[in-house]
Amino acid sequence: MNLVANGLRKRYGDVQALDGFDLAVGRGVIHGLLGPNGAGKTTAVKALATLIDVDEGTAEVAGFDVRTQAAQVRRRIGLIGQNAAVDEILGGRQNLVMFGRLYGLSTVDARAAADRLLDMFGLTEAAERAVSTYSGGMRRRLDIAAGFILTPAVLFLDEPTTGLDPRARNEVWAAVREVAAAGTTVLLTTQYLDEADQLAARVSVMNHGRIVANDTPDVLKREIGGDRVTLTIAPGAPLDELAERLGVAVGIPAVPDADADTLTFEVGSGVTGLSRVVRALDECGVTPEDLVLRRPTLDEVFLTLTATPREATK
Repeated sequence: MNLVANGLRKRYGDVQALDGFDLAVGRGVIHGLLGPNGAGKTTAVKALATLIDVDEGTAEVAGFDVRTQAAQVRRRIGLIGQNAAVDEILGGRQNLVMFGRLYGLSTVDARAAADRLLDMFGLTEAAERAVSTYSGGMRRRLDIAAGFILTPAVLFLDEPTTGLDPRARNEVWAAVREVAAAGTTVLLTTQYLDEADQLAARVSVMNHGRIVANDTPDVLKREIGGDRVTLTIAPGAPLDELAERLGVAVGIPAVPDADADTLTFEVGSGVTGLSRVVRALDECGVTPEDLVLRRPTLDEVFLTLTATPREATK
């Protein structure tokens, strides 16, 4: 594992920011860290990035202890916060060369790193332009590139696409995937659940300073409920009668909603369940106005897990 935390605890006065935080992330994996405001995400990232010390627990990043080998950890990580760290007056290449020099590279090596990263993040054509002329997505890609000067073993991304439009978000997503493909472990905190769904191979949900769920997005979705098939029936049709007939034919109870003129089946597996519903419609001679297969979303997972009272997470 490239990043491991065991039983981290951190208290600020009366606030228990971390309350037994555990995490394990492998090499080259994008891992999403989700949670409501105040759940402890930022505190966890700061602790793993050696920016704060914890009261209890142990953690290793790239094989080094964050408490006793902080200097070695810092040489092997990148940290991209919510606000861009690049200089808007300088050009893209100038920024990257500056960061390379700050990391201790020679001028020749810093220029070589800048050229490599400009190409990697699709910024070569804009390399000499002032960053103030960059779009939001370009600026954020440059910011991530700056955190990649030394090809970190672990990259911490704290809400990297906040405030960006959809096109710019897609540009940043592509850059993050490229970073992970190169072998870097990425710990991503985000409030955009679709972002975690798109990028993360695994997701951890935090609440009250600890991890309350940790798995792939698909598994987490399945755990809160199966897929649903919803039929919209023509207004005025005998909804209860159709619910009974179709429920028998499908082998699953149909839940009618008279206000919406719909029938909903909890089908478990989407493809198989959808086929059963379609066959039942054909057998019963029913033609719906609309038919929708709906799967649980990561938003629903998030809301379900973080709505749990604190006592239930103990």
